[in-house]
Amino acid sequence: MASPRVPASSLPVARVLPLLGIAHLDRPFDYLVPSDLDEEAQPGVKVRIRFSGRLVDGILLERTEQQEHSGSLRYLDRVISPWVVYPERTANLVEALADRYGGVRSDIIRAAIPSRHASAEDSDISTPWAELGSLTEPDLSAWSSYRFGPSFVDSVLAGAPARAAWQVLPGESWAEPIAALAAKVAIDGGGALIVVPDQRDVDVLERALRTWVAARHITTLTAALGPQARYRRFLSVLAGQGRLVIGTRSAAFAPVQDLRLAVIVHDGDDNLVDPRAPYPHAREVLTTRSVQEGCAFISAGWSRTAETQLLVEAGWAHDLVAPREVLRQTAPWIRAVGDSDFELQRDPRARQARLPKIAFEAMRAAIDRDRAVLVQVPRKGYIPVLACGSCRTPARCRACNGPLELRESQPGRPAIPTCRWCGRPDTHYTCPECGSTALRAVVLGAGRTAEELGSAFPGVPIMISGGNRVLDEVRDRGSIVISTPGAEPRIAENGHFGAAVLVDTWALLGRQDVRATEKAFDSWCHAAARVEPAERGGQVVVVADNALIVVQDFLSWDPVGAASRELRQRREARFPPAVHMAAIDGVGSALSEFVRSVSLPEGTEILGPVDLPPGVTLPGEWDAAVHGEAQRVLVRCPLGPRSELGQALRSARSARSARKNDSPLRIQVDPLRIG
Repeated sequence: MASPRVPASSLPVARVLPLLGIAHLDRPFDYLVPSDLDEEAQPGVKVRIRFSGRLVDGILLERTEQQEHSGSLRYLDRVISPWVVYPERTANLVEALADRYGGVRSDIIRAAIPSRHASAEDSDISTPWAELGSLTEPDLSAWSSYRFGPSFVDSVLAGAPARAAWQVLPGESWAEPIAALAAKVAIDGGGALIVVPDQRDVDVLERALRTWVAARHITTLTAALGPQARYRRFLSVLAGQGRLVIGTRSAAFAPVQDLRLAVIVHDGDDNLVDPRAPYPHAREVLTTRSVQEGCAFISAGWSRTAETQLLVEAGWAHDLVAPREVLRQTAPWIRAVGDSDFELQRDPRARQARLPKIAFEAMRAAIDRDRAVLVQVPRKGYIPVLACGSCRTPARCRACNGPLELRESQPGRPAIPTCRWCGRPDTHYTCPECGSTALRAVVLGAGRTAEELGSAFPGVPIMISGGNRVLDEVRDRGSIVISTPGAEPRIAENGHFGAAVLVDTWALLGRQDVRATEKAFDSWCHAAARVEPAERGGQVVVVADNALIVVQDFLSWDPVGAASRELRQRREARFPPAVHMAAIDGVGSALSEFVRSVSLPEGTEILGPVDLPPGVTLPGEWDAAVHGEAQRVLVRCPLGPRSELGQALRSARSARSARKNDSPLRIQVDPLRIG
């Protein structure tokens, strides 16, 4: 017969956070620490507890002498592992993000701490990082091309919390300078963490790092890893052996010891947002860590988001940009031409390819030099864009500036343009640019473009990169690569394309999305940055009206100016990041009840309810006859304390959960797509 359990002699009360994912249970509960678990039951370990009659996992937050619960306490069932997987720095990060996004801590912990794998704990992670292989002193000269680059590097290496928005030069790789700086930080004894959008970027960065460090010095954390490998690498980082960490979005939570440098690359990429609640953005995770842990921070990319520009204008970060004379040496020759302005100048083959003559000649010149040509087309599967039938300007609501869609009012009657955000109909829409009252839905794929170019350039190899088949690398030869945004391949051996043509740009600019212009500019920069400099014959032709301001920014390669203007327009229209906005999705009266229960900050505006955007569904199952149809409410409030809106939503969510309201509800704070 087992002997009865007795409490530990010192600090016998454990405060445990059960990992249940339930809002009103997202708080500590008191348990007794038995004497046989006294040594292992330390703050930050995972434990098993009996909660409401069943065994569940929990995190031991702290141990105290006195209990807060007035009744008798249960004992901890067991300690899952003696590893402290939830150190104080991770606890502070999770708490801040739960407030920022109105979320539940256990949901964030799920992303931050991988599932335990017992055999991984037997791995040898005691070898010091510096002894894992040979090291080479990194060359940091690439940073001297940027204004204040050397002084920024000196600050990072000195351990100062220097923060920068780095605009990478066109034709230059972002990976080599970052790899050199991160390797130097690690060699000097600090920790470096780099987060990139996808596996292709991880591979590029890992190759760059191998110039200075050995393979074992690099800890990669991606979704492609199996449970054992992921947990073993997590433990190596936790123990201090993993000092140089790279990975995709979840790597932003890696518990790097003595973190001195955090980097995010291409922060406008959708892949950097966790698709699970509470939907944190890797940029927000790293900026929060920079504040809490006092480390340097870099937001890197060829273009710049409005969110990064806000950090610069607020003085939290500063510009890291190359002088114009340096830019002229690396940039290709960029020109714009309207797709209707040059109709009379097209020759028969250019007409077959729907290309202005200038674009056709740029492609032919590159192919004649036996260089590859990149043709960027809009991504497949866009929601049809509702735009002006004359000038293709996106159709937007005159009340809230939201996107218009055609919605059938009654069966058999013509559809009426209706705002997707506030639900107001606009029966007399007039284009603010040209005055036309006509509307059209436009969408275009990539397959047709390949057929047309094949006819215009007979005998030239044509490849498509996009969708389910993304090319990582192509040979440097006379060929045409048709790519959707984000799927552009590299040229073998660090080469460059001879030319790039950006077609059907109106489909990108006309998307019913607040970020349409920003995303279009970003995709153009990603394509143009892969083209060789103008002095070597590199040309980029964007088929767009050069009177558009965003096109002028692209022609002069001015991502800072484009981001500044975008942020200014967002302020005028009261869109994120100039305001905080939450998209709350729910069903019927339960959604209205929740919105009414939130103690919203002063000056908050509520838009809706309206139907969910096309293609968006509410998680979970419900009976529409009982609960009603799924709808969306937008909550918009002025910028204030970073977590003010999230904390209000978190409190209301907890109260709703305590009332046992189980109808589906989704809260997204400052989502990438609003509607």
